[in-house]
Amino acid sequence: MQKDQEFLEYIIKNLVDNPNDVKVDRKVDEMGVLMTLDINPADMGKIIGRQGNTAKAIRTLLRVVGMKNNARVNLKINEPEGSTRPPRAPHDDRSASRSVDEAMADLKF
Repeated sequence: MQKDQEFLEYIIKNLVDNPNDVKVDRKVDEMGVLMTLDINPADMGKIIGRQGNTAKAIRTLLRVVGMKNNARVNLKINEPEGSTRPPRAPHDDRSASRSVDEAMADLKF
């Protein structure tokens, strides 16, 4: 097992409630190293984090480990079967600015 794969497994297993369900697959091609992560569906939120911040941090750490070894390391997190992630709403800038305007109006006494 490579150091980057060991590092990723160590991080993930210490974040999740079901460490025995953690599986990391490592593939190397001309684009670099691709780490594919499979976890228990109940642990998905812990790995993704609020607004994806935990996943971003893990990816950043993997890039640093990759730079040390002169390799480009990417992480793919497989969505587990049975995942109950709600569907994403389409992004609409107008509704976001409208709600900010409404909030500002509410603050005026």
